[in-house]
Amino acid sequence: MSVNYNDQTTLILHLKKGEENAFIYLVETYSNRLYGYALSLSHDKVIAQDVLQNVFLRIWEKRKTIDINTSFQNYLYKSVYNEFLNIYKKQKSTMLLEQKYFESLERITLGYNDISLKKAIEKITIEIQNLPPKCREVFVLSRKDGLTNIEISDYLNVSIKTVEAHITKAFSELRKKLGDNLESFLFLLLDYPKHLKR
Repeated sequence: MSVNYNDQTTLILHLKKGEENAFIYLVETYSNRLYGYALSLSHDKVIAQDVLQNVFLRIWEKRKTIDINTSFQNYLYKSVYNEFLNIYKKQKSTMLLEQKYFESLERITLGYNDISLKKAIEKITIEIQNLPPKCREVFVLSRKDGLTNIEISDYLNVSIKTVEAHITKAFSELRKKLGDNLESFLFLLLDYPKHLKR
């Protein structure tokens, strides 16, 4: 007996059960129009495809808890719009990071030639290595590997307060040795590559 997926209630019910045929029907029925809507928002085919893929993926992952008070079509369009905003915000954040990176690079290189810049970077690397072992480990996990304080706490099996104390101490020690350019150099050496990978 064939199922009438044109009926919204039936479609949602079968999606919640995890029936692949219902999901295939959903994708085949709405892909073109949702892609067109995503493209009208982004003006970029790759972004539009990403938006569409993320929306369908999220629907499948959260199928058991889908709660739609309007029409399914309105729900899908709203999902596309929200996903576009999420991607746009992430891209905007990356652009701001890149701008900050180049501003830092310009600010630093104005005061250094190639040789002195290389020496400064070597000095920072040495000073990080000279930090107390546990302090250095926490600092590198935070600044280079991009772990949150909670993640570091779990990984090292220490309290969050201990993590915060080590990071504060590391900054204090490095600032004594490196002065006002500390944040700019650290951003160039550690933060920028970390953020680009995300």
